[in-house]
Amino acid sequence: MREARPSEQSRHRQLVVAKRRATALLAAVSVVFLLSAVWGGDATWVGYVEATAAASMVGGLADWFAVTALFRHPLGLPIPHTAIVVERKDQFGATLAGFMRESFLTEEVLVERVRSAGVVSRLGGWLAKEANASRVAAELADAAVAGADLLRDDDVHRTLEDVVRDRIEAIPLAPLAGRALRFFTEGGRHDEVLDATFAGLDRYLAVHGQELRRQLGTKSPWWLPGAVEDRIFDRLLDGVRTVLQEMAADRHHTLRRQFDARLHLLAAELETSADLRQRGERIKHEVLSQPQVREWVASLWADAKGQLRAQACDPGSELRRRLVVGIMAGGRRLQDDPELAATVQRALERAVAYVADHFDGDVAAFISGTIARWDAQETASRLELLLGPDLQYVRINGTVVGAVAGLALHGVSAALA
Repeated sequence: MREARPSEQSRHRQLVVAKRRATALLAAVSVVFLLSAVWGGDATWVGYVEATAAASMVGGLADWFAVTALFRHPLGLPIPHTAIVVERKDQFGATLAGFMRESFLTEEVLVERVRSAGVVSRLGGWLAKEANASRVAAELADAAVAGADLLRDDDVHRTLEDVVRDRIEAIPLAPLAGRALRFFTEGGRHDEVLDATFAGLDRYLAVHGQELRRQLGTKSPWWLPGAVEDRIFDRLLDGVRTVLQEMAADRHHTLRRQFDARLHLLAAELETSADLRQRGERIKHEVLSQPQVREWVASLWADAKGQLRAQACDPGSELRRRLVVGIMAGGRRLQDDPELAATVQRALERAVAYVADHFDGDVAAFISGTIARWDAQETASRLELLLGPDLQYVRINGTVVGAVAGLALHGVSAALA
């Protein structure tokens, strides 16, 4: 058995109390009727009391029968047209579904309800509050994490790899490198880099000169005297360092101008040379065919998922803060920008109209199908808990109205006698 919820327990207590009241009133008038019939005598007033009590009993019993017949067979007797909810549960579900579809799920009703409710302005005001924006941001971040978890990593890797390959293969490498080099060299943008390069080479030669001497010593002729070899190396090293220092200090140095001219020429050749274009494409395809590309893409996705998960769980993360700021700004715009609010309102009305037009049958089928799956006895019990207390007052009213009617009819009968 399904455990009763606190609300159902409360309704059950109310139903029991209401039943006791109605039954107690019926029992009371029944006692009055019996007393007046057995020991009342022939007094005029006794006739009025007896008629009033009898009619009250009839009214109370009739309404007891009617109320009971809705949910079960009175006294357990299989009387026709009783236990109506149990016997006609499915029909009731279909009728309710049709009523909901025709009266509530129409495009006109739903659109008018959305329009009159001021959903957009209320939504804007709600989103403009930081606490609400934080709640929405948390839900959006959690939804993003859940969406990322739903995706298969292998599928994402292949998709990202295909996107990367397609984008890179669509761009010729050599002309792109030529444009980059031309941009780098225009207006002297590369001068500072060259200054640092020449100065760095000079420092390297100063620090590693002896290592270079030993390396060159193994290559020199055996017959060359060591002193001569050292002097030649010193003069070459000093000459190279002098040239590097001059080129680093003077941007108009002859060799440096020649180097700049070569860079400009190389940029032009990269942009126009068919041979360099083909060589660039071969290099690009060789790079893209390496397994490291897929590993790099996989690491990007893993890092992105890890960062998303970490920032979604941290209320103070940059992602959450930006979401909150964006949501609050959107809420304020909905309040302050009539054109935007009108656009959102129209979109919302179109969405509601679409749902009403295309899914009203599905909603009605869901209602009728849900009721059809309910157990008949349980359905009757639920409805009795919901409606029973009020229906017991119908019994009380029937008892009272019967008493009034009996009194009135006996009075008319006595007057006409």
